[in-house]
Amino acid sequence: MAPRVANVTQYKIRCGDEVAAALRDGRPVVALESTLVAHGLPRGENLRIGRQIEQTVRDHGAVPATIGMVAGELVVGLDENELTRLASGEDVLKLSGRDLAPAAVAGRDGATTVASTAAVAAAVGIDVFATGGLGGVHRGAAESFDESADLVTLAHTRICVVCAGTKSILDIGATLERLETLGVTVLGYGTNRFPGFYLTDSGFDLPWRVDTPEQVAEVLVAGRIHAVHPGAVVVANPLPPSDQVDPALHDRVLTDGLARAAAQGITGKDVTPFLLAHFHEATAGASLRANVQIILRNAELAARIAVALSKHQAADETDSSRVSPATP
Repeated sequence: MAPRVANVTQYKIRCGDEVAAALRDGRPVVALESTLVAHGLPRGENLRIGRQIEQTVRDHGAVPATIGMVAGELVVGLDENELTRLASGEDVLKLSGRDLAPAAVAGRDGATTVASTAAVAAAVGIDVFATGGLGGVHRGAAESFDESADLVTLAHTRICVVCAGTKSILDIGATLERLETLGVTVLGYGTNRFPGFYLTDSGFDLPWRVDTPEQVAEVLVAGRIHAVHPGAVVVANPLPPSDQVDPALHDRVLTDGLARAAAQGITGKDVTPFLLAHFHEATAGASLRANVQIILRNAELAARIAVALSKHQAADETDSSRVSPATP
């Protein structure tokens, strides 16, 4: 598809040279979040894995565009020094969409979440974004109203997000209900069931299934042609069963982690990092290994989708009949 490069100078968004050239030339680009590197992985491993994620995108034919904020400037396509700065900094903020403007004015360093990465990527014309797992509705949200900004952002951001479903520490059923209400399209990649991040199968059915990157690209092109759906397309890419965290171990660790969080008064946005850290410790690193596999698999699939999407140039190349309702 033709690149959609916005005039973003006035908003202080800078595309790295490689990303800018790829967008200008209509070559495939994959957006990557920086929160995973700055906040989601252990120090000492985070920078290495961040580079590995970018290399995986390159190896499958696309240009990686890791997004973050450096000294108040939003950068799409962090260079080596900028990625190192966010990976090793002691005061790197976690920036959702609402935080971007004040952090820019304050001249801060910050790592972008799913919500802010999706919004910035779409603003500069990137069509595909790879992440680990979506945020969602938290357990007990009926009382706390605790829901990730990811969901509402995806409702009005036209981008393809490749993920391993919703983090299994959340209320997955409620999250799927919210995604339906918000009009976010969810496709199972090679599956009729929604994955649960560490778990291959969260126990919930999906309405649509695709089996190739080309089918995903066809859905995206069809959405552009019909121009009636302004939101994201989520591609739920499950871990193979052999790579998931043992479900029985997962359930025990989650129950214990939730009890500890409640006992320590941990609430709101602090719950997810607390539980993820607890999983890493209590599973002897099994959850971290799964997390790394998740993002590398999603980076590969996102690159393949971006390549397939770049090959679609006209409406008459689209045949969306290859996508069918999922069957039990």
